[in-house]
Amino acid sequence: MSSLLFEPITLAGMTLPNRIVVAPMCQYSADNGTMNEWHIANAGSFARSGPGLIILEASGVEAAGRITHGCAGLYSDENEAAMARVVALCKSVGHSKIGVQLAHAGRKASTQRPWEGGSALSDGAWQTFAPSAIAFDPAWHTPQALDDDGLARIKQAFVTAAERALRIDMDVIELHAAHGYLLHQFLSPLSNQRDDSYGGSLENRMRYPLEIFDAVRAVWPQDRPLLVRVSASDWVEGGWDVEQTASFAEALQDRGCSALHVSSGGNSPLQQIDIGPGYQVGFADFIRQRVDMPVIAVGMITDPFQAETIIRAGQADMVALAREFLRDPHWVWRAAKALRATSSVPQQYQRAVSFD
Repeated sequence: MSSLLFEPITLAGMTLPNRIVVAPMCQYSADNGTMNEWHIANAGSFARSGPGLIILEASGVEAAGRITHGCAGLYSDENEAAMARVVALCKSVGHSKIGVQLAHAGRKASTQRPWEGGSALSDGAWQTFAPSAIAFDPAWHTPQALDDDGLARIKQAFVTAAERALRIDMDVIELHAAHGYLLHQFLSPLSNQRDDSYGGSLENRMRYPLEIFDAVRAVWPQDRPLLVRVSASDWVEGGWDVEQTASFAEALQDRGCSALHVSSGGNSPLQQIDIGPGYQVGFADFIRQRVDMPVIAVGMITDPFQAETIIRAGQADMVALAREFLRDPHWVWRAAKALRATSSVPQQYQRAVSFD
C-alpha cells in the first residue's frame, strides 16, 4: 500500500510534492527584522530533505508587530532583500515550496526573547496595539486600542508585506491568526471587548481578520496559495472555541482561502491545555468536516506512522511538524524509509541515503 503522506497535493494552482509541512518557528535571531546567515542555514537544512512546504517564521508586517527585537520582519527593503536570499537558497537545494507567515503580534509584542525570560520588555520597549486596551497579563504592557487610522495602517502593512513576498518569489503566504497574536485577538471575546463594528458578535469579531484576508487576497496571485493559521480554542471557558473557528473557516473558504492550518491556544495565561501526542488533531478533524478546503494538522506530530495515520483516517489533508524538524532536519527521509515511500535526495547525499 502506497503512502498517502507522500502523495502530491494541489493548493490553488500549485502542486506540492508531498503533504509534509515545516511549520513556522521563530528563531529570534534577526536584526531590525532582517534575516541573516542563521536563517539561511536553518531553512536550508529543511529544504535539503524535501518537505512539500516550508513556512518561514512569523514575520512582522511592521516593526511594532514583532514579538521581540530578534523577530523577523517584511516591512523594509533590507528585510525584503535578506529574505530573498533565504528563499533563493532553499529553492536552490531542494524542491520544496517556500512560504512565509505574515504576522502582527498585537498586545504580545515588545517582549524578551525566550532565552532572556520571555516577559514584557522594560528596556527598549515599544508601544503595542490591540483590539482593546487589555494587557495579555497584568505584568505586561497595556496596549493601545486600535482606532480607524491604526486599523487602516496595519491592513496596508499586510498588503505591502504580501507585495514584497511576491517580489522575492515566495510561493505561499500564511496569515497568522493564531497563538494570541493580533488577528486572534480580534477573534476572541477574551481580548476583544470593542463596542463598534469590530467587536461583540462573532460576525463583528471576524470582520477585521477577514478584511485583512480580503486585502491580501486582492494582491496575491490566485495561483499561489494563501493559507491562514488559526487557534481552534483558547482553552479558556468563554473564549474562542472550535465551533467559532469552524464558522471562521467557512467564511475564509468563501473568500478563496487555500488551506487552514489548525493549532490552538496562546491568547490567555489562564489556558488549560491537555497536551499530548497529536493533541490538536481532533480540532483539525472537526473543522475538516465543515469545509472543503484542505486542512493542516499540527501539534506534537513526531512519528511517520502517526503522520500517515492522520492522513489515512481523513482527519487532515496535510501534517505540519515544528520542533521535530529542529531535532531531525531530515525527518522526511526517515518518514519515507519507514513508510516505504520515496523522497527527493540531493545527488550529493544519495550515497548516504537509501530507501531500500
